[in-house]
Amino acid sequence: MMRFMMTLLAALTLWAMPVLAQGNGPLRIEITEGVIEPLPFAVPDFVSDSAAGQELGRNIASVIAADLNGTGLFRQIPSSAHISRITSFESPVQYADWRAINAQALITGAVSTDGAGRIIAKFRIYDVFSGQELGAGQQLVGTQDGWRRIAHKVADQVYSRITGEGGYFDSRVVFVAESGPKDQRAKRLGIMDYDGANVQYLTDSTSIVLAPRFSPTGDRVLYTSYETGFPRIYVLDVANVGRRELPTQDATMSFAPRFAPNGRTVVYSLTQGGNTDLYTMDIGSGASTRLTTAPSIETAPSYSPDGSQIVFESDRSGTPQLYIMSAGGGEARRISFGEGRYGTPVWSPRGDLVAFTKQSKGRFHIGVMRTDGSEERLLTASFLDEGPTWAPNGRVIMFTRETQGEQGQASLYSVDITGRNLKQVPTNTGASDPSWSPLQN
Repeated sequence: MMRFMMTLLAALTLWAMPVLAQGNGPLRIEITEGVIEPLPFAVPDFVSDSAAGQELGRNIASVIAADLNGTGLFRQIPSSAHISRITSFESPVQYADWRAINAQALITGAVSTDGAGRIIAKFRIYDVFSGQELGAGQQLVGTQDGWRRIAHKVADQVYSRITGEGGYFDSRVVFVAESGPKDQRAKRLGIMDYDGANVQYLTDSTSIVLAPRFSPTGDRVLYTSYETGFPRIYVLDVANVGRRELPTQDATMSFAPRFAPNGRTVVYSLTQGGNTDLYTMDIGSGASTRLTTAPSIETAPSYSPDGSQIVFESDRSGTPQLYIMSAGGGEARRISFGEGRYGTPVWSPRGDLVAFTKQSKGRFHIGVMRTDGSEERLLTASFLDEGPTWAPNGRVIMFTRETQGEQGQASLYSVDITGRNLKQVPTNTGASDPSWSPLQN
């Protein structure tokens, strides 16, 4: 276990010096860089008694490997290098064979189906160098078409048991799917697994849609639509794809909505009489409350995880900057003081950081800072990076990156909060405005 923790604590800690008790004394790891050697792991195909089950076992193992490899913290040892062959879930592990190929973690599993046609998957996780199982084995049950979710759930367990953090693989992303030329782009809402699989479309492309945002339970989505000619806010039930317009004031523009952690309140921007302020609305009753009255543009609000505060974007100082105020309104304090313009702040699920978009010296960046504005850290830089959203565990950020020129296209990217592991998220079309769901139930 010591080798696990030495490698992974170096990757998972950004602003601290972790202390881990090991044996006869503490192990101290000073973090100087965000670059590590990924932890080698092996995940043989899940065993099965049937040919169909064997194919399913290969697919499940493949998705688990992709999930872990994709974090940048793990490195898969290919099956061609395996010495031991797993033929039974109950067979004892030949630790020496796995040590010989330098596997530090081993995931084994078996898959079968029951009389109702459901998939039953069992798995175990081993620390190869200590020769011990990490926690107890588990069993998962799912539908035939839900095998990918089973794989994601296993990968979440591996990630959590080794890193000590929550996983994020069994989650979804709602986004704006884009098609057509840049000056006549068609946009519709799409939803997919976090890795780009299982895409479904929630709206058509007859009107422009913007800024979809998941509810805290992942069953509803808020978004802005221009179908009436003005931006209006709608709430959509993901399972039934039924929707309704929120009753904001008539003849006004309402946009940038986001759920409160309680799932019953929405905070949003509303433009009236040439002024844009923040409001909240009780979804059940439709009652609204005005939070700001400044003669400036207040937008892009985001709640703290406990619902007590709101971070938002305002140009009250002359340029767009980030501010925090009580969820009930009142005096706001500025937290961004670096060079450039700041926007689209989003509070981390952990409550310790705020992610944001920054424009400075002709470049756009995704960055993070402490909630008091300290320790600002820029994670990306490009022609146009914007609109961050947090993974459920607060470790990874997804955002929109758009390329320049007439043929420029928007795509989704993700990056670790250390600034490592920048990669594109595969989508079938152009994509923008991602919002990450909580872990699914």
